[in-house]
Amino acid sequence: MARPYRLFLVRHLKTAANESRQYCGWTDSELASADGEAVEFPVAVRHVFGSDLSRTRQTASIYFPQAEYTADARLRECSFGDFEGQTYEQLQHDPDYRNWLDDPWHVPPRNGETLKQVKARVLNALSELPNEAVAVTHGGVIRVVLDTFAPLSRSFWEWNVPNGSIWQLEWADEQEMKEGKRCTSLSEVPITAKRTM
Repeated sequence: MARPYRLFLVRHLKTAANESRQYCGWTDSELASADGEAVEFPVAVRHVFGSDLSRTRQTASIYFPQAEYTADARLRECSFGDFEGQTYEQLQHDPDYRNWLDDPWHVPPRNGETLKQVKARVLNALSELPNEAVAVTHGGVIRVVLDTFAPLSRSFWEWNVPNGSIWQLEWADEQEMKEGKRCTSLSEVPITAKRTM
């Protein structure tokens, strides 16, 4: 019998850009605070994968302080191009911004990338991860994955992915995941601090 295939996705902790509600894709923004605790986890975490940006590395070092980290630029947030560092209030009357909000899968932010492009690179990276891998990444990346694999279909903008949240996706086996089938189980993992012994 095939072994179930599980994937854990972690959204990085809050940055100053998140607090200001700015679009922050490929800008290498650091965490707003280095406070935080290691977390208890349903599997032993000796190795963490994630994007190559500081905020994901810093989150991994807080949540999984003993784990080795492998950076992969394919797990970066969407490139927001000319919208980087801007807020909704600043962009709301820009026709290019409105077009992107209406169809982010096919319309890129000015000088940025579409969600279709994000999906291609992210799925390519995920297909190389081992069973029970933990990947620390970004809100947009996790929404793309949930849009693609969640058991119940929901649009990209409908997913609420808070900073620091952990998502577990499970398939009957690895082949189902690699074939792009929807997962059989999806849950947000409760975050509890590890007790020091």
